[in-house]
Order: sequence, then C-alpha cells, then structure tokens
Amino acid sequence: MKIVMFYHSLYSDWNHGNAHFLRGTVKELQKRGHDVDVYEPEGGWSLQNLLKDHGAEQLDEFRQYYPSLNPQFYNPEKRLNYKNILGEADLVIVHEWNEPELIAEIGRQKEKFGFKLLFHDTHHRAVSAEKEMEKFNFTHFDGALVFGEVIKKIYQENEWVEKVWTWHEASDAEFFSPNRDEEKEGDLVWIGNWGDGERTEELMEFLIEPIKELKLKAKVYGVRYPEKAKKALAEAGIEYGGYLPNYKVPEVFAKYKVTVHVPRRPYVQMLPGIPTIRPFEALSCGIPLICSPWNDAENLFTPGEDYLVAKDGNDMGYKLAEVLKSPLLAKSLSDNGRRTILDRHTCAHRVDLLENILQELNIPEEKIYPIHHKTLEA
Repeated sequence: MKIVMFYHSLYSDWNHGNAHFLRGTVKELQKRGHDVDVYEPEGGWSLQNLLKDHGAEQLDEFRQYYPSLNPQFYNPEKRLNYKNILGEADLVIVHEWNEPELIAEIGRQKEKFGFKLLFHDTHHRAVSAEKEMEKFNFTHFDGALVFGEVIKKIYQENEWVEKVWTWHEASDAEFFSPNRDEEKEGDLVWIGNWGDGERTEELMEFLIEPIKELKLKAKVYGVRYPEKAKKALAEAGIEYGGYLPNYKVPEVFAKYKVTVHVPRRPYVQMLPGIPTIRPFEALSCGIPLICSPWNDAENLFTPGEDYLVAKDGNDMGYKLAEVLKSPLLAKSLSDNGRRTILDRHTCAHRVDLLENILQELNIPEEKIYPIHHKTLEA
C-alpha cells in the first residue's frame, strides 16, 4: 500500500514529542511491506530550532539511528505537485500540526485521486482552544485518529468528521528497550521540556524540591528552560543537560536508577487518560517510574504495579527514597512496566489497530496485508 503522511517533522524531535511515535509507526509500516512517504515543510519550527542550536550533524546522527527513514521536504510557499505526491496514494494521513490551507487542499485532492484520508490529532487544542479547530476543513476526510477518548467524544459531539478512532501513542519497543545492567551515573534523570508555564509549580513540587531534599545525584534534559528554571536546578544541585535527541533516551535511562513523570496541567485537568509519550518511553526502557497525579481514565496501565503515583511533593520524596533503597521494588516496577508495554502499547499494536480501521474504510485486504498476500500467492 502506498501511504503518504504530512507531519511537522520526522527529522527533528526538538520540542516535538510526537516524533518518537511517528518514527516507530513508519518503521513498523515499512516492516509490513508498505511504501511510506513522510512530508515535512522546509523551515519547520522544530527542525529550524534544532539546526540553529545543534547544527546539521544532528541530521547525520538521525540517519545513523534510523537508516530506513527518509523524510521528504516541500516548500510551503509554493503549490505542491499533488499528482506526483498523491497520485498513487492509497492512504493519506495529515497531522494536526499542519497549516489549515494545506489540510483543506489535501482534502480537495482526495476527490481527484480517490485515496482514503485521515486526520491525526495529538494535541489538547480540541479542549483548550476549541475555536482554533474551526479553521480546519474536514469536508473530505474519512475520519480522525485522536490520542484519547476525551478528544474522541469532543470530535463526535461537534460532528467535525464522520468517524473518529482513539489511537493512543505508544513505544517503539525494539528501540526503547531496557539495559538495566549499565553502570549508573546517578540516582534520578528527568527528560522533558520546560514549556510555557503549564507545569512550573508542579516541576518545583514533584521534581526539584524532592531531589534537593533527598540530596540526590540528578540530571535534567530538555529545551526552552528560562534562566529562572536553570537557576532553580542549580540551587537544588541538579545538573542541566540541555537538548537530548529522542533516540538517545534509552541510553540515558540505562544510566540512572529512577525517573518521574510530571504531566502538563492541560493533560491533568482536561485530558484524563492521555499520558503523553513520556511514560511509554520510561516503561519501555524498564526504568522505575514515579508520577505526579494523573487519572489513567482509560486503564492503559496498572498504577502501583507499572509505576507509582505520588499524591504530593512530600509523597514523591518518600516514594523516591523507597525505590532507591529497595532493589526488589525497583525490579518489580521495571519488569511490570516493560511487560505492559510489550503486551499492549507498542507501535506494532497501534499499526494493528490502524489495519482494522483501514478494513472499515474498505481498503482491499491485499493492500492492507501485502506480505501475507505475497506469501499466499507464493
């Protein structure tokens, strides 16, 4: 099957958490015999920031880690050659981080070329900025893939598209795998961007203060940290590592004993059941995980077994100390978390679900399962 995807960036994960799931999904589709093209705009925000801060060598490194991934670029200022790009497509997926004009135009091209067309939403805009959704023209879309039930209900209530499916993010579990025998460099590592003030208080309560109180050897990675944040880290004795390419996350997790997840406020308050990619990454790598409060409304995991939940900053300190002093507890969390990922939350699981969706859309089975059909013919 010919699949064409329009996303913000496959190359860059600079402040772009969706890159992990996108890369893992494309790899899985390729493994199953599909021809996949991913298009991203020249001068995209994430890639431009990556190149500005870290140079073109980051792209060479990306190719070493992902040799099968080869993103295509288009000039957003010029009209695309839609016949060349979409003329032979069976399926087109357009991510919500695209310009409304492009989204509408691809919808119009569907009438000409006859491919199936899906919208992919991995953002909290539908609940936090519903007016912004009005700029999207879904007239010709066959449906939407959204990353949580709460978003699905909003799409259905507003009748934005005819069909909506929940398509949670997941882990590239072959790549994000445990290496707990690695010699440890410290106690705690946290990987995440400071962001736009959506969790400043939470980061102080659940990350910085417990580390300071327990005098842990800790390191924090991420971008968009204001000077005030860097100062708070330094005062707590926390090393700041700056940008960390997503493909190096497994290597870093292997060097620490525990990590934490501190979700942004919109996810806690308005998007119960949507954990973002970070817990999937930690559990997949087998590093013990402790979360600040969030509601696993869709029962993706088993709190208390896959990870621990700290009800406040004091409880976070207590649970961190408990995991660090108990190898048995740490191993139990590590094993249970990894098992849950392998059983339910890999990119392969999400591609399985996508295949079921494509059956609903009446794409011929020989296109959905090309390798299986080639085997039968042989």
